[in-house]
Amino acid sequence: MNDRRSNRKFRDKPIDQVRTTALEVLRAVRERDAYANLLLPSLLRERRLGGRDAALATELTYGTARAQGLLDAVITDAAGRPVGEIDPRLLDVLRLGAYQLLRTRIEPHAAVSTSVDLVRAEDGQGPAGFVNAVLRKISQRDEQLWIDDLAPSIVDDPIGHLAFSYAHPRWIAEVFAEALGGSVGSLQAALAADDARPPVHLVARPGQISAAELALVSGGTEGRLSPYCVYLPGGDPGRLEVVREGLAGVQDEGSQLVALALARATLDGPDEGRWLDLCAGPGGKAALLGSLAEIAGAHLDAVEISEHRADLIRSVTADLPVEVYVADGRDPGLAPGYDRVLVDAPCSGLGSLRRRPEARWRRRPSDVDELLPLQRDLLTSALALVRPGGAVVYSTCSPHPAETTGVVEAVCAATGAEFVDARGFVQTEGLDFPALGPGPHVQLWPHLHGTDAMFLAVLRRPAQLS
Repeated sequence: MNDRRSNRKFRDKPIDQVRTTALEVLRAVRERDAYANLLLPSLLRERRLGGRDAALATELTYGTARAQGLLDAVITDAAGRPVGEIDPRLLDVLRLGAYQLLRTRIEPHAAVSTSVDLVRAEDGQGPAGFVNAVLRKISQRDEQLWIDDLAPSIVDDPIGHLAFSYAHPRWIAEVFAEALGGSVGSLQAALAADDARPPVHLVARPGQISAAELALVSGGTEGRLSPYCVYLPGGDPGRLEVVREGLAGVQDEGSQLVALALARATLDGPDEGRWLDLCAGPGGKAALLGSLAEIAGAHLDAVEISEHRADLIRSVTADLPVEVYVADGRDPGLAPGYDRVLVDAPCSGLGSLRRRPEARWRRRPSDVDELLPLQRDLLTSALALVRPGGAVVYSTCSPHPAETTGVVEAVCAATGAEFVDARGFVQTEGLDFPALGPGPHVQLWPHLHGTDAMFLAVLRRPAQLS
């Protein structure tokens, strides 16, 4: 019988459930390309982990996934071999242990011993000894000393140094730097904000509950930028009664501003109440737009190519003036003449990496190149569907210039569509909005606005498209 099954005295030792849960999620992310932010909440509910245990499991899971590149560099040095040569099951534990040592206040002996216990319970004493030795070596220095030793020089390669220090692939740091105009100080602030655990943002459904009421019943605080946003201090928002009843939802404040920009954009001529969300799945913006449409006496058509995601839209827009169509937004078969059209285009998601901790290590530069034709085609389709003088909002959860200004400028040049200054459509009187730059588009940033790095541009269709 192999060591894993025969070593009963190790397997019978109680194992920390918080770390076991975190490890299970990290393993699923590696083995099955699972999404940590989808799997972890269900495991916490299933295992009845709440309060401090749930908070710790969340911190360990998301933090380890987010910092993977930095952790792997440290593990490689401490183990004396590339991480690709380490048993993947042991590597999962090493990452979890290294994160505790470098980025939490957990006592080193606790971080090491609980990691060793996890390995010993599954694989026996030999592999446990290897994990013990590597983690003890890692524990001899704090994170900054490891960065000083392993990161590129801040003088010779500032982008490489910041990418390493804030656990981002270099190519993503380069994208951020370009979008920020090359400022090293701004890049550092952006990467630091992107590397931090983000707060939960709730959206109050207009006409059903106010932000003040939502803040009161949820224990949160009203948002700074959106009149419908509430910041939740922590916990599982899915357990809130107002969320379960559909009076509120989970939505980043930046996404709320995109929907508001569409509803507020000025038109040439009257608004006849025909609104369209051309890429509506999974339905967050459609739900907010549907609520705003109901107040305005308008109707929203929502297009989604996936039947499963279309069902999600139907579930969150029930009882709202929303009709869902399963179709390809590039040719949805709908009659033109819409007053307002939203194109929340499929994108690389580089602007929401802080909410999808494992995503930064999955993305590749080629992902962007593959999406550009689709983004251009969707925006061109939207301009064909909107009436002359109507407004189109193009948005992406990405600050990548190729996916943002590059797409909009190319389509405007090809069609003759006109830029409209979008800045005024995201600002609400009485709310103190940080600087939005020179316009006409809006680029939000975590370090400046506390939102995901959302981009939006507002276009108006001329009488004749080119």
